[in-house]
Order: sequence, then C-alpha cells, then structure tokens
Amino acid sequence: MAERHDPYVSLRNPNFRWYVASIVALTLGTQIQATVVAWQVYELTKDPLSLGLVGLAEALPFIGAALYAGHIADRHDRKLLSLIALAVQAGCGVALLVLTAYSARFLAGSVWPICAAVSVSGLARSFFQPARTALGAEIVPRETYANAVTWRSSLWQVAAVVGPASGGIIYGFSGPVLAYIVEAILCLIALFLFARIAYARQAVVANEGSIKDNLTAGIRFLMTQPVLLGAQLLDLFSVLFGGAPALLPIFASEILHVGPHGLGVLRAAPAAGAVLVSVVLIHRRIRKAGPTLFLCVASFGLCWILFALSRSFWLSLGLLVVSGMVDNVSVIIRSTLLTLRTPPYMLGRVSAVNQIFIGSSNEIGSFESGVAAKLLGTVRSVIFGGLVTLGVVGGTAWRIPPLRKLDELD
Repeated sequence: MAERHDPYVSLRNPNFRWYVASIVALTLGTQIQATVVAWQVYELTKDPLSLGLVGLAEALPFIGAALYAGHIADRHDRKLLSLIALAVQAGCGVALLVLTAYSARFLAGSVWPICAAVSVSGLARSFFQPARTALGAEIVPRETYANAVTWRSSLWQVAAVVGPASGGIIYGFSGPVLAYIVEAILCLIALFLFARIAYARQAVVANEGSIKDNLTAGIRFLMTQPVLLGAQLLDLFSVLFGGAPALLPIFASEILHVGPHGLGVLRAAPAAGAVLVSVVLIHRRIRKAGPTLFLCVASFGLCWILFALSRSFWLSLGLLVVSGMVDNVSVIIRSTLLTLRTPPYMLGRVSAVNQIFIGSSNEIGSFESGVAAKLLGTVRSVIFGGLVTLGVVGGTAWRIPPLRKLDELD
C-alpha cells in the first residue's frame, strides 16, 4: 500500500484512472451542451425566464427520481446502471443535434423540444450520480478516499474549464450543430471508458423494511449526522441564491458585450479557478475544515455581488475565477465528509440525497435566477442572491456549532 501522504496514490489505481477519464469525457460533453443550450435558447427567446425554465426542465426529473435512483444504486449493479445512464445521455446529445439541424421544423417559435431533451438528460444524470459515486468509493481503498475525491474534483474542474470554452468557440465559429456532434461523441467515449473498469459487485446488505423505508434511509441517516447535514444545507442555500451562472448569457450579451465566445470563457472561469486551487489541495491536507468551509462560502457570495456590479470583462472574469477557487474548496470538504462518514452499503442512497441538494442548488437555482431577474432585473437579482448567501453562512454557523468547530476531515 502506498503511503497515505502520496499525492498520486489514487492515480496509481488503473480502475480509478478509467473512472476519472470517463468523468472527464462526460463533463466535457455536458458542459458543451449546457453552454450551447443556454446561448441557443436565449437567442431564440431573448427572455431571462426561458433560461430559468431550461434549468427547471433538467432539475425536476433529476431531483424527482433521486431517491429511487439511490435505492437502485444500492440494490443493483452500479456499473451496469452507470452504463445505461451514459447511453441515455449520449442519446440526448443526438436528439439535440437532430432538433438543431432541422430547427425550421422542430424549433419554429418554441424551445420546448430542447427542454424535453434536457429533461431526459436530467433523468439520466439522476441515476448516474449515485451509482458512479458509490462505485467510485468501491474501487479505491478507504484510506485514500480524500485523495481520490480531490483528484476526481480537480479533473472534473479541468473538464469544466475546457468544456464551456470549447462550446462557446465551436458555437461562435461553426454554429450549434457541430457543437452537438462533439458532445455526442464525447458521451460515447465516456461510455467506452467506464466500461473498461474492472468492477466486482460487492455483496448487498439484506433488504430490511419497506420500499418507503429504503427510499428514505439516506434522509434518516443524514439527520443523525449534523456536520454532514450542515455542510449539505450550506451548499444548498448558498448556491441556490448566491450563484447565477444561468444569467451569464445576459451578462455576456447585454452588459459585457462579449458574445458567445466571451460566454464560453465566462462559464469556464469558475472551473479555471477551481483547477488552480486543486493543484494546492492535491499536495496539502485541509486544516480547520469547518472555519475554512464557512469562509469559502461567504467569499463565494461576495464574489457574485461584485460580479453583478462590474462592467469590466476582465474584472468579471477574475471574480468568477476566485469564486471557483473558494467553491472548489467547499466541494472537496463536503464530498470528502460524505464519502468518509457514510457506510459503503448506503452510499447510493446518501449520494442520492446529496444530489437532491446539488440539483436544487444548481438547476432549481437556475430557475430562481431567471425568475428573480425577471422581477428585479438581472443585476439587482444577483446582488440580492449574494446577500442571501452571506446570511445563510451566518445562520448555519450559529445553528450548527459542530460544523463550525470541525478540524480534520477524517
């Protein structure tokens, strides 16, 4: 066994290499899809609420199926479930390609066909997330979980840098058809790479209780873990109100005037910051995890407030980079806590609850951003969301002292 302080211990595991390579390919594809869909929908409608509706179309199936998906991930073959979900995701890329290639027929005056494809994509992700999270914990030794989580998050962020920028560049120079072709190919590559994982399914713990008991087991477990629950709630409400990535097409088009190329760069900026801080986190352990978590979430909200006030593209870009840096620290803290403090046989169900928090904060947050922008105006809505985030940080620190005092993650 490699020494625990070895920063590359997880990458010496061939199964983990196939695993993260698949995640990188899938993330590249889905980030390209998100960038192109956002710009395409806004070009068709010129309505901020339509951007929120796209987020809602993805969030409802993603969240609605989460508990059942977690139950399935704990009862059935996690690799097979992941492969099926990846195949469906690739199919959604093909569907968006066809809708766009024949837009005169399918998209004349309506973006609902795009929303339908995005909804199926959200359903596929709902089953993929708990299955791949639980499988990821099975293919690495428990003593290297923190290192594996850091590498997984770091490489995901690299893809999240390249994906939006690539989507914006391809869209700007060649249009959405080529972008969707690239996305579909990347999803198929992810499917192939995931299939290479040598996975031996672990024995399933005896099924006790009713289906309802099994579906809610993850929720009941979290209720007994105040530190873990507090970290999830902090992420939920801060990202739900604090970030506004769904509104970036409006900032790129009407405030910063940088077009689809600039949109791709803006969407990639938070991930670029996350990559920068990941280089440090891979080689160093996080100390005083609780105070660090609160500081990072507060900084995240402040960055978005300043972003809303900025009229300089380069200042806005820098603020998004910093927001990605502090957000990635909080992601690694939260993900490591989830993996280390959850029994392996419950990881699917607890991960499903976690994805409800993530889906609520990201996709429902996109809808909230669209509605708030419609009611308050784009700039005021982002400022308001950042102020709410600062309030959430203070309230969580006051109500959950164990999280505030958390030192070592493990």
